[in-house]
Amino acid sequence: MKRDLCNIIIRIGALQFGAFTLPSGRLTPYYIDLRLIPSFPDAFKKIMNMCVEMAKNDIGIKNFERVAGIPTAGIPFSSVLSYLLSKPFLYVRRELKAIGRERRVEGMLNPGDHILLTDDLISTGGNLAAATKALRSEGGLIKDAFVLIDREEGGELALAEIKVKLRSLVKMSEAARIMCDMETITKEQLDSILKQTKASARLKA
Repeated sequence: MKRDLCNIIIRIGALQFGAFTLPSGRLTPYYIDLRLIPSFPDAFKKIMNMCVEMAKNDIGIKNFERVAGIPTAGIPFSSVLSYLLSKPFLYVRRELKAIGRERRVEGMLNPGDHILLTDDLISTGGNLAAATKALRSEGGLIKDAFVLIDREEGGELALAEIKVKLRSLVKMSEAARIMCDMETITKEQLDSILKQTKASARLKA
């Protein structure tokens, strides 16, 4: 499954090397644009099948009643996952809506509902932590967060501190090693990714 995901990332050109700035302000030598995936229906279908398998086998569909996503990159994955699992869908706005019901959480949420929080990937975990806070403020229970890729830049630890377990299809260091083994990235590119994850680990230590 991890190898298939890596193949897709390379095939659609979702992985780029250069000098990039993440939303957290941190510099990175690589960028993964998972927003491209829904533009490739066959790839999107394969990845969503992986997500369903993860939800059923690793998390357990009886352990959550609803699926919640975060705009914008996470919405296609979370909405389709909720549909395939026949679970109600919610999404969490980044900011409070100033009109109408003035809520950050859109959709039907009952106090005590267990929610699987999802996004496309995680770096420092700030967005998922903020969404968790918003959902919990309206009575939601969040024990698990699910992403396609963990960039290993402190997000898992940040979520653990608020008692949320991070689940991912693949960690970035794993993906990089698989891609190098497939000869789709160079040894130098592998080293640049591993250096980034190790640097992030030191910052969090």
